[in-house]
Amino acid sequence: MAKSYKKQQTQQPDGRVRRSQAVTTFGPGAMMDLVDQAVLVGGLDFWSYDRHREIPEIAEPRLRAAIADYFRGADLELSEEQPFLGPPVSDEREPSKQAGIQVLEFPTWFVCQNADCRALVRRDGLEVQGRRYVHNCSSSRKASETVPVRFVAACRRGHLDEFPWIGFAHLTTAEGRCAAPSLRLTEGATGDFSEVEIHCACGATNKLSSALSDMALSCHGQRPWLGAQGKEDCTEDLRLLVRTASNSYFAQLVSALSVPEPGRELEQRVRSVWDVLKSATSELLPAFRKIPKVEVALHGHADAEVMSTVRAILLGTPAARLPLRTAEFRELTQARPESPGELPPADATFFVRACTPKRGLPEGVRRLVLAGKLREVSAQIGFTRLEASTPDLQGEFDLGVESARLGLTTRWLPATEIRGEGVFLELAETAVRAWEERPEVKRRGLALMAGYDAWSKTVTSAPPFPGVRFYLLHSLSHLLISAISLECGYSASAIRERIYCGPSTRDPDTPMAAILLSTGTSGAEGTLGGLVEEGRRIRAHLARAYDLGKLCSNDPVCAVHSPAHDPAERHLEGAACHGCLFIAEPSCERFNRYLDRTLVVPTVGQPRELAFFGKRP
Repeated sequence: MAKSYKKQQTQQPDGRVRRSQAVTTFGPGAMMDLVDQAVLVGGLDFWSYDRHREIPEIAEPRLRAAIADYFRGADLELSEEQPFLGPPVSDEREPSKQAGIQVLEFPTWFVCQNADCRALVRRDGLEVQGRRYVHNCSSSRKASETVPVRFVAACRRGHLDEFPWIGFAHLTTAEGRCAAPSLRLTEGATGDFSEVEIHCACGATNKLSSALSDMALSCHGQRPWLGAQGKEDCTEDLRLLVRTASNSYFAQLVSALSVPEPGRELEQRVRSVWDVLKSATSELLPAFRKIPKVEVALHGHADAEVMSTVRAILLGTPAARLPLRTAEFRELTQARPESPGELPPADATFFVRACTPKRGLPEGVRRLVLAGKLREVSAQIGFTRLEASTPDLQGEFDLGVESARLGLTTRWLPATEIRGEGVFLELAETAVRAWEERPEVKRRGLALMAGYDAWSKTVTSAPPFPGVRFYLLHSLSHLLISAISLECGYSASAIRERIYCGPSTRDPDTPMAAILLSTGTSGAEGTLGGLVEEGRRIRAHLARAYDLGKLCSNDPVCAVHSPAHDPAERHLEGAACHGCLFIAEPSCERFNRYLDRTLVVPTVGQPRELAFFGKRP
């Protein structure tokens, strides 16, 4: 639920978004359109929670530990007791101004919709009729409606500002800015940049397309979503940005599955009551144990053990944790064989069982695990504009990646939790290593790396090249999502991937080559088991995936695509397009990048030795 700064006295919200959207598409600092106005979503300092409702706290110790490392070098310390909160909850039938997300009207420049006028005017030069701004045109007897201008200015550090319309219009004049600027914005029939021009009554004019190359305007470090104190120093250049464009906001999300952590049970229990135990001493601990929630959490653990764990947390030296996905991979691969009639406990958040299909597993596949219950927690740690930052193979962001802040004074992050089910498929490590050593695969890897190198020159910060193993797993994941969705009852956009990739050269202790396909909802009940049941037919689904990947409607163009020499700059894809591998972006971890079906199945015009599955499963 969103509410405008200028309408805080009313209780009716100006707009509504799903809670999951408040952590992704419309998180803090994102631009969005309401019915009557264009707004900027406020930072976490402007999120309000109803005191009469339970605050939606979300706990996930593994995720908190991973994110705390990311913020350790910044001036933000993540709270121990309350690191993650869900977006505010509100009753649509009885909305309250005590619960919601404040938004700021942005941009404040408006364009008159009278075709004979097209005046570009600030908000303070307009009148308000009802809930809309109107302009009193000199060529019209009645006021004309206005709409927010669709262009703003941003820099690579995420700062956002009004586009400098007055200064930009006068860039081409030797005299500079006139004394009384009066601007008009004209657009052609298509709205293309080449047809958009800004005119001033003094005769100055400039084409908006010139702003795409170089505006020569410095960023002022504006962060309006953080409030009046949000401005900071910045040396970047401003760039033209369409406020509704896909590159206007890239949420940085880090997620973790709730998996058991052997040997860390006591630490988790202590953290669950940290609001009490953070001030514990050997003398006070017996008194603290009389508090009911502390008594339940510490039952069965001696005082000496508890105090040792408390001191370790206070000193920031708890036992080292495995990386996020390595820990999940180990728990998934250690799943016990399933037993007939066994059902997951009602309160379980992680229930997995290894399954052996009647016809066995195809060659090259080592393990199939059915996850009857999964819980995934996703937290937003920041966002970027203009360029998306890519997480590493563990799903974490590099400590050197600079992202825009979500709040100034808050010590928590917005998060969501999804409960559902999934299918985990692990490839045989020996088969993957043998495949990686094939000369054809090595040559293909060099071609993909050449494409990656061409792409990395166009961005400020590029992650390491993921390698052919990741291309194989990612492409197989997309083919399986398309194949399974045809029969499981869930749409393809409802099935999400999670890639477990750890080449032996990078992680000799725990090499990984697996994928997890999952689906779920934000409700407590999760899903109904349809995906798990389809997992038992994995051999049939692999055969269908083989057929889907073998021939694309765009072949042979798609199959022989060279990522390094592509005029369309599709440098991160091999044989991949909308006709074969691309899926809905909410289902994909990497924006439909790092894909190549020639590494999975035989394709037209490519050596058969490239394919991991040389024959139909």
